[in-house]
Amino acid sequence: MKKLIIAAAAILALGSATQAQETVRIATEGAYAPWNFLNDAGEPAGFEIDLGNAICAQAALTCEWITNDWDSIIPNLLAGNYDVIMAGMSITDERLETIDFSDNYFPPDPSKFVAAAGAGIDPSALEGKRVGVQGGTIQAAYAEENLGTANTVVSFGTADQAMADLAAGNLDTILADGAYLEPVVTASSGALEFVGEDVMIGNGVGAGLRKDEAELRAKIDDALTALKADGTVDKLIAQWFEGRGPYFAE
Repeated sequence: MKKLIIAAAAILALGSATQAQETVRIATEGAYAPWNFLNDAGEPAGFEIDLGNAICAQAALTCEWITNDWDSIIPNLLAGNYDVIMAGMSITDERLETIDFSDNYFPPDPSKFVAAAGAGIDPSALEGKRVGVQGGTIQAAYAEENLGTANTVVSFGTADQAMADLAAGNLDTILADGAYLEPVVTASSGALEFVGEDVMIGNGVGAGLRKDEAELRAKIDDALTALKADGTVDKLIAQWFEGRGPYFAE
């Protein structure tokens, strides 16, 4: 009888602990493969979704995924519509004035220029060209500052929209994350090529949080530390970004 009482108490305690798990609402764009995208069922998928779920499991949190357009993703975080952003967002000094970030889960990655193969585009001497970027990104800021005077910088709501305009001949080149562009260029079967020198911008990719969420940030950072050490983060990077890593496991 005593054993039955102990067992019942353990089950009740486990149930209470499960119910007490904190629910964390994570926003992603759902339009930036392989970082994040919507699968055939219309559900968020990709590197950051797998990593976010692993973080929640490690930290004993319950994940709830929300999709949000890129251009309003920070304002809606600040408005309290969700708790965390995981959307291929680079850590920058400018963004740190408004929000906080977890430790990075992808190291600083070069941004690259891509153009139609044989177009003769030289990013170091662009003049009178149309340069595509996704609005609100580190590449958009770089292009406006460094290329905007002599060229037309065209901003798009998503990176895929910019790629579609390049394919249609409406742009001369695009500047975007190398990790995003590499599979696109490979899949183009020679129609697209990288041009010019890589550009290093940002301090890696991390999870964005409001500045008053120090406790949640600590939980995420602790989980990331464990997942880096046991090889989980590197395994997911290798799965979603062919030929990348390892970066974190010793």
